[in-house]
Amino acid sequence: MKISSLLAFFTLWLIHTSAIAQDSVFLEELTWTEIRDLIDSGSTRVLIPTAGTEQNGPHMVLGKHRFIIDHASNLIARELGKTLVAPAMTYVPEGDIDPPSGHMRFPGTISLPNEHFVKVLEYTARSLAAHGFTDILFISDSGSNMRGIAEVTEALNNEWGGNPARVHDVSDYYAKNGFREWLEAEGETPDAIGTHAGITDTSQLLYVRSQHIRTDKLAYDGGFENSGVRGDPTRATASYGQKGIELKVDAAVKQARSMLVSQ
Repeated sequence: MKISSLLAFFTLWLIHTSAIAQDSVFLEELTWTEIRDLIDSGSTRVLIPTAGTEQNGPHMVLGKHRFIIDHASNLIARELGKTLVAPAMTYVPEGDIDPPSGHMRFPGTISLPNEHFVKVLEYTARSLAAHGFTDILFISDSGSNMRGIAEVTEALNNEWGGNPARVHDVSDYYAKNGFREWLEAEGETPDAIGTHAGITDTSQLLYVRSQHIRTDKLAYDGGFENSGVRGDPTRATASYGQKGIELKVDAAVKQARSMLVSQ
């Protein structure tokens, strides 16, 4: 291939890559001038996803929540329209450090005390409001984050009174999405569905990042005592995961829209 042809190909590739980047809803993938222009054109809503860095048994990586909520946040933002997505928070409350409790009993987990987590949420929201975002929507893929989100949402709304921004706790994404009920209707038992790293979590990660599942380590309750697994991940499927994320996204969009309309 001639040098001129290579240069032409490379130029087209750069143009294509740039177009994809500019279509992104993620702040991390945009320049400051692009974000400024999007805000000026009406994209004044921003999602703040919270995830975690926690053990998920021998079969699933510690970044499970981030991979799932990144995928879901992209869908939610595009469905809502005029909405961008802040970087997912991966350092959240996961248990006491000394002595270790909760997920902190397993190597790799990173935990913040709730009061520090709340401050990170607060100043993330303050930063985004200062840039012109008028609706700030918190969303969590982990139950341990819910308390802090509720606290900072109430505090900032009481302080701001809607100016410069309103803060929204989109809790239905996690708490009222109907995924467990749907799985039970499909014939799965509560024990198999589990409470951590069972069917629900494993299925969702199988759907969005299957390479992060150690399939040779799948076992009921992790296969041994104190494995960190509660449930039967061997029954997880990517199709279950796709349905779970659809339900979570639908629940979040419905709740967010009702919040945005009622303000």
